[in-house]
Amino acid sequence: MPRGTGATGDRVNTSKRTTVGTAALAVALVGLFGMSFLPTSFVVQQPGPVYNTIGTAESADGEEMPLIEVHDAESYETTGSLDLTTVQVLGDRERTPSWFELAMAWFDRSKAVVPLDSVYPEGVTTEDREEQNAALMVDSQAEATAAALTELGYDVGGETEISVVDVTEGAPATGRLEPGDIVLTADGEPIADADDLRLAIAAGDGEPVEITYERDGEQDTTSVTPTRASIDGEDSWAIGVLLTPMTTFDFPIDVTIQLDNVGGPSAGTMFALGIIDTLTEEDMTGGENIAGTGTIDAEGTVGAIGGIRQKLYGARDAGAEWFLAPADNCGDVVGHVPDGLSVFSVATLSQAEDAVEAIASGQTDDLATCESP
Repeated sequence: MPRGTGATGDRVNTSKRTTVGTAALAVALVGLFGMSFLPTSFVVQQPGPVYNTIGTAESADGEEMPLIEVHDAESYETTGSLDLTTVQVLGDRERTPSWFELAMAWFDRSKAVVPLDSVYPEGVTTEDREEQNAALMVDSQAEATAAALTELGYDVGGETEISVVDVTEGAPATGRLEPGDIVLTADGEPIADADDLRLAIAAGDGEPVEITYERDGEQDTTSVTPTRASIDGEDSWAIGVLLTPMTTFDFPIDVTIQLDNVGGPSAGTMFALGIIDTLTEEDMTGGENIAGTGTIDAEGTVGAIGGIRQKLYGARDAGAEWFLAPADNCGDVVGHVPDGLSVFSVATLSQAEDAVEAIASGQTDDLATCESP
């Protein structure tokens, strides 16, 4: 065969291979592009806004207001910051992130990809979750105020009730109980917490449960027949209600917390510190930028929260150099602290206050960290 003919054949084969390869790549790219728009079963948690509890926040009317205001008692000027941190969730049951957005989040240390059901359980809409978080925020502010005033030596009284936060659509309690109802008894037994109701339902083994509740100041009783449901991975009897303790406190002074569009209980510790600083003549922060997170109860116990890693990055990006983390979250903190941020663990409001004062004085060597309690 002439040399020229062989060369031409090689060029033809090479050209065909190139065409096939290009076509395959194009098909793959089109496929990947199409997949990026397919629905997923995940959402993305990412750092949210940061708010200085001893600073100002924008009201619903767009006016800058002190985030914490105290009436009926002397308040003092503050310096530095005591930032509460938040987590934003990208996606909900109506619209989940694309596969492309998930892929980007997987390679971002400040974000986390979590199952949709862990944030929005089956039957819970975005509106339901917002209502739940709003109720938890109101309770968190009250608990923080009680803890702060108690820490300062005030006498705080209160009464705790078990309130319905949400009723799952289509559940046995639908049409019988409503958000805001106060659950008093189940089959005649007083209900002091969610476990009491769970035990009363389980004891009936599927039989109707007589629930006495209070709504708008009036008491009534309804009969609810439980169904089998999976709760925390276990099959048990349930009526489809979410309960939370709601405490009505008798405060000796009036404390107002102005913060819109933020929900959940995790800002409690920073609210309490902000109230203490506002009511304390000495400059508690020493001008330092301190952030933190953690639930709080009226006794001053700091509780674990979700999204601690995202909050660490949010605090660092907002300019904080110091961070107060719940001791119970230390397992999620170690190995995930961004550069430029020092983290101290706290289990009580008193420890958190001591940590702030130690940071202000530059004497942090003896403070507990997640690596060395």
